[in-house]
Amino acid sequence: MAVVAAVLGAAAPSAAQQYPTKPIRFIVAYPPGGTSDILARLIGAKLTESWKQQVIVDNRTGASGNIAAELTARAAPDGYTLLLTDIGNLVITSVLFPKLPFDVLKDFAPVTTVSYSPHLLLAHPGLSAKTTEELIAHAKSRPGKLNYPTSLGGAPHMAGLAFAQRTGINWVYVPTKGGTQSIQAVLSGEGDAFFLGILQTLPHVNSGRLKLLAVSSEQRLPNLPKVPTVSETLPGFVTGSWQGILAPPRIPRERLAKLNAEIARILQLPDVKQILESQGTTPIANSPEDSHNWFASERQRWGKVIKDSGFRLEQ
Repeated sequence: MAVVAAVLGAAAPSAAQQYPTKPIRFIVAYPPGGTSDILARLIGAKLTESWKQQVIVDNRTGASGNIAAELTARAAPDGYTLLLTDIGNLVITSVLFPKLPFDVLKDFAPVTTVSYSPHLLLAHPGLSAKTTEELIAHAKSRPGKLNYPTSLGGAPHMAGLAFAQRTGINWVYVPTKGGTQSIQAVLSGEGDAFFLGILQTLPHVNSGRLKLLAVSSEQRLPNLPKVPTVSETLPGFVTGSWQGILAPPRIPRERLAKLNAEIARILQLPDVKQILESQGTTPIANSPEDSHNWFASERQRWGKVIKDSGFRLEQ
C-alpha cells in the first residue's frame, strides 16, 4: 500500500506538469474583430509561445452568446475547451432568460476575469447638456422625450436602466442590433444619449461627432484624465464590459490553477498591457474564487435592476 500511495502521489503532479499535450480551443461568443475575439487571439498567441501547443479560436455567435456558453458548459472538463466572453453580458443574460440550458454559477469554472472596459456616457453634439448633472436636469425637464438607442438586454442597455433608476429620469429605449447601429442612431439625430464601450465610440468623440460627458469607471482613466466619472455625480455607479475566461465544471484543480497562473502572467507582459491600455481596457487577472464571487454579486445586482425596471425580453 505504501508503494501504491507513493506511485499515485508522484503521478498527480506529473499529470499536471504534462498539461497541455494537445491544442486548446478558445470558444468566443462574438464575431471576429470584437473585444472578446481580440483578447482570445492575443492571449492564445502567448499561450502557444509558452506552452508550445496551438490555441484555436472558435467563434460561435448567436443567441446573445448563449450558444457558445452552452457548448462550453457541456464540453469535456479537461482544460482543452475554454470560453472567452463578456462575462458581464453572460450574467445579465442569465437573469433575463431564467430557462437557459445552463446555470452561470454551477455549470462553469471561472478561470479568471481578464479585463474591464468602462462605458462612455455620450450625447449628440446638439444636445445642450455638457455634464452628467446637466444631462440629468435636461432629461428631468423633458420626461419621455430623450431617446436612448441600445441593443435590448445588453450591458449598455442595463447601464441606461441603472442610470435612470438612480436619477429618476425617464428616457425612451430605441432598440438597435448592436453598438454600431446605436452610434448611427445618435449621429443621425434619432438618438439623444447613451452608454457604450470606449473602443467603438472614442473615434467619433475625437472627430467631434459625439459629445463625451463622462466615463463609467470607478476612477478617471489615465488616457482621459480630464473626463469626469459618472460616480463623481452618482457615487458607486460603475458599468462596463468585463471579459473573462471560463472552463467547463469539474476541470481538475491543478489544470485550473495552471491556466490561471499563466494567463495572469501574460496579462502583465508589457506589450500585452500596452495593447489593452491603448484600447481603454484594464487588465485584471483575479483568482477563480474571486471571479465566482463576482458572478454571484453581479447576478444579484442586475437582477434587482431588471426587476425594479419591469423590463422583460420575449423568449
